[in-house]
Amino acid sequence: MFFSGDSSTRKRVDMGGRSSKERDRQKLVEQTRQERKRRNRLREQTSAALTIQKFFRGRKAVEAEQAKVREQFFTTYGRHFQNVDRHSFGPDSEFLRQLLFFFDAQNVGDFSALVETCRIVQNFVRDTGDAVSLFAGMDYSSKNALVDYRVKQLAFACIQAVHQNRNQFKAQLLITPDESSLPTIILLEAVVMLLDPKLPWGCKIVGHLLQRNIYTLLRGIVLAAKESMKICTGKASSLERLFMLLISHVGHNPCTCPIIDPRWSFSSQILTIPFLWRLFPYLKEVFARRGLSQHYIHQMACVKNHTNVLPGDIWADFPGYACLLGNLLETASAFFSQLDFSLDMAIDVAAVMTFLLQALPPMKSSNRESKESEDEMAVGDEITKKVVSRDLEQQISNAIDARFLLQLINVLFGEISLVNHSCEEGPDDKEVAAIGAACAFLHVTFNSLPLEHIMTVLAYRTELVPLLWKFIKRCHENQKWSFLSEKLAYLSADMPGWQLPLAVFCPVYKHMLTIVDNEEFYEQETPLSLSDIRCLIVILRQALWQLLWVNPAMPPNVMKPVPEVTSHRGQPLESTQQRVSIVTAELLSQLQDWNNRRQFAPPSHFHADAVNDYFISQAVIENTRAYTILKQAPFLVPFTSRVKIFTSQLAAARQRDGSHSVFTRNRFRIRRDHILEDAFNQLSALSEDDLRGLIRISFVNEFGVEEAGIDGGGIFKDFMENITRAAFDVQYGLFKETADHLLFPNPGSGMIHEQHLQFFHFLGTVLGKAMFEGILVDIPFATFFLSKLKQKHNYLNDLPSLDPELYRHLIFLKLCVLYNSSLTHQNPCHDNIFYRIQQLDSGFQWLTHWMYSSFRHFKGDISELELYFVILNNEYGEQTEEELLPGGKNTRVTNENVITFIHLVANHRLNFQIRQQSSHFLRGFQQLIQKDWIEMFDEHELQGSLDGLDVDDLRSNTNYAGGYHSEHYVIEMFWEVLKSFSLENQMKFLKFVTGCSRGPLLGFKYLEPLFCIQRAAGSSSEEALDRLPTSATCMNLLKLPPYRRDEPFPLGVLSSQEDGIFPVS
Repeated sequence: MFFSGDSSTRKRVDMGGRSSKERDRQKLVEQTRQERKRRNRLREQTSAALTIQKFFRGRKAVEAEQAKVREQFFTTYGRHFQNVDRHSFGPDSEFLRQLLFFFDAQNVGDFSALVETCRIVQNFVRDTGDAVSLFAGMDYSSKNALVDYRVKQLAFACIQAVHQNRNQFKAQLLITPDESSLPTIILLEAVVMLLDPKLPWGCKIVGHLLQRNIYTLLRGIVLAAKESMKICTGKASSLERLFMLLISHVGHNPCTCPIIDPRWSFSSQILTIPFLWRLFPYLKEVFARRGLSQHYIHQMACVKNHTNVLPGDIWADFPGYACLLGNLLETASAFFSQLDFSLDMAIDVAAVMTFLLQALPPMKSSNRESKESEDEMAVGDEITKKVVSRDLEQQISNAIDARFLLQLINVLFGEISLVNHSCEEGPDDKEVAAIGAACAFLHVTFNSLPLEHIMTVLAYRTELVPLLWKFIKRCHENQKWSFLSEKLAYLSADMPGWQLPLAVFCPVYKHMLTIVDNEEFYEQETPLSLSDIRCLIVILRQALWQLLWVNPAMPPNVMKPVPEVTSHRGQPLESTQQRVSIVTAELLSQLQDWNNRRQFAPPSHFHADAVNDYFISQAVIENTRAYTILKQAPFLVPFTSRVKIFTSQLAAARQRDGSHSVFTRNRFRIRRDHILEDAFNQLSALSEDDLRGLIRISFVNEFGVEEAGIDGGGIFKDFMENITRAAFDVQYGLFKETADHLLFPNPGSGMIHEQHLQFFHFLGTVLGKAMFEGILVDIPFATFFLSKLKQKHNYLNDLPSLDPELYRHLIFLKLCVLYNSSLTHQNPCHDNIFYRIQQLDSGFQWLTHWMYSSFRHFKGDISELELYFVILNNEYGEQTEEELLPGGKNTRVTNENVITFIHLVANHRLNFQIRQQSSHFLRGFQQLIQKDWIEMFDEHELQGSLDGLDVDDLRSNTNYAGGYHSEHYVIEMFWEVLKSFSLENQMKFLKFVTGCSRGPLLGFKYLEPLFCIQRAAGSSSEEALDRLPTSATCMNLLKLPPYRRDEPFPLGVLSSQEDGIFPVS
């Protein structure tokens, strides 16, 4: 660097904020640290190399010594054991010491030597009957340590030898002891002999084997045996006898067997083998004994984390947890049949089953209803990736049968049902434990197994519903839910205590309501009284609002299947909360249906208190909590609020599509005498966008001349009224009438119209277009058909409106079973049931004649009626027989399956027969009306209110023309006379002026166009006085002549007319 002329040295500044000395010091420290690590690694490598060399030299030395002892052994005792006698097995002999020292299971010579040794031992013991003197001589007590050591090593060596050679001898592994010459049988029988409970060392041998993880070796042996599938029946195999002795030592006093790691236990290693009891049927009987089953079940129940306990899956579709579940369930009936089966044991059983079922992927239902849901465009969630063998699923499903459920529920709830708790008392610890165990098991069962297998049993053959309701009611009234959360191990720490009982109570009670008849629900008030149901509605409403609005489990737009991962305490919070919200909403919806049929609670009981203007503004925005509530539980929102939301959605849709309507207007020429055919041919070709736009109609008369007039909306409304009148006429054959003159699709429509399904699609589009444009149509649909617009199933209580005679027959069958059950259990209500049967006399005298002659001697066997799971269809004289389930022609109706039969018959008539027609109608309807919009309302709300005409509301929303005004004397007389009309004639008048007997849901303010009264003549002439009022329904217009004050108003004489009020212009 050149000299600048400045002799002073400038200070160098480190912009890093530290001096170079400090930087150099840190670098040195880091270098020293790395060097230390390098030296440590080198030291560890040297130590590891020394250890490996030491072990290798040791093994080589042992192998050399073993080879030396092996050669000495065969020299002393001979290659064929010709020098072996009884004294060779004594404590002073070197025979067993040398053999057990050099024995190698993979060595063919050693294996043969061990087999020959075991054969000789068995022969000596068989001849003398004394195994103790063979191994211990005359004084076992002084030599017991040495003798015990040798017999323990001998037993383990035999099992190890079988395990090492299992693939070579797998065809021999399940052979009975009769084949005593086979090597594996000799070895296994030797162990069985040593484990004789009468021998002093039996428990010590078992303890040693458990410490050596013997069940891991035995698992490998059993799996090899399964591959050969050579099973000898009639007697227990040697391997099965070995298992019976091993598991019997555990749990018995004074047993000193050690407590081993659950990973190597009998439960984890052996019970996880698929279909174990098919291989070892006698072992199943031994395992089911109270002491053993209680020990192993309790051992599994105490495991905190089962994930790391079970061994790896044998095959992908045979997971260990599912195999364990299937094997345990097959022995469950033996557990419960024991007289001393305790509540604690039942709680342990429920706990283990709960965990195992929780890991099981949901099983597919075989019921026909699941197939119908596919026809009705129900899109399911993604199927879980886990797959379980169909045979294994069948094993589990068959095991959780009626008997198992009855036994489990009776044991868990048996002591509770005997105690009469007062409403002021909260639940005690025993009751909480029993309720928690039952609810946790059933909740997981509902998510895993097809519901049709279990719901009917729980609803009609147990006291689950009334007992759970009493528990829920007491906890609610005493505010004991927090206590429940603390006591239940199945609940996560953050889960409210009421969620688990509701998750079970709601679906079971909902299923019960599907087949309860009106007499039971309203008059007999079974299983719950109407006052209890009113209390239940309040509890469910509060719980549902808490789940969906106050504390939702997940974002509103996320509705996924139950996750697989659970918390350490059991049930996952989000999955349980989601499930509870679904079943609670379903039950509340069903209770609302019952309330609509016959009101027992005010509608406000179903409405949440916190619904306000903010909630309504949020409800139209997707992915908000309010939107989710409106979709999942619309009954929480008052009806008028929902109508406002629906109206705003329709207005927004019309405004959105109206911007294109000027350029995409569609005009059609329709012949009045062929209105349905022309409309079908021309409107069916329109796209969804065209349907949402403006459609203009011009009518052509019978002479082929287009009628005068410009369609400003009125002619289109007239067209919609005419087409609905023609298409929904029962004479056309697409629809039929119930006894109450309500319409539903004709199941035999395909026999009349070749394109009947296309017509139903078209009619759905017509109805959707009318609703989209705000045109009121007066079509009296049956409620069970309207439920199809919501993709809902109909049940037994909907059947009276369709087929009252069939309904009485089905109720008769149900009452027969109930009567027999009441006699069996000495229930005092059997006289009431018999009285109800007598009341069913009208309509099927042949049945009651049979009843009167033999009912008092009726043994309760419904099969005497010779009914099968088939139903006879009769359409236009053509009879066809259809099975209600696969193999129904050969399946007789019995006491056990009669409830299922009743449900299937009602389902066939109300759902299955009209599934195709309803499906196509719904598809056409949803082209214009979104599914979310219509699901805000129930069937009764869709049909509209039938409370009559609000004259004051109509008057305040009426326009006047032609010289009339609100205070004109003719108008005053008109309103007075209209108010005096009966309800029926008021509805007729409304139909006369608007084309529909009902007004808009939110009042006549929303009638399009507004109702108008127009003067029909210029003066009050005699000619005008002779005229009757006329109307133009396309414009909601009444043409009223100017009658005089001193003359009687003509409307007064019209209330007696049968065929209508006025002539239509």
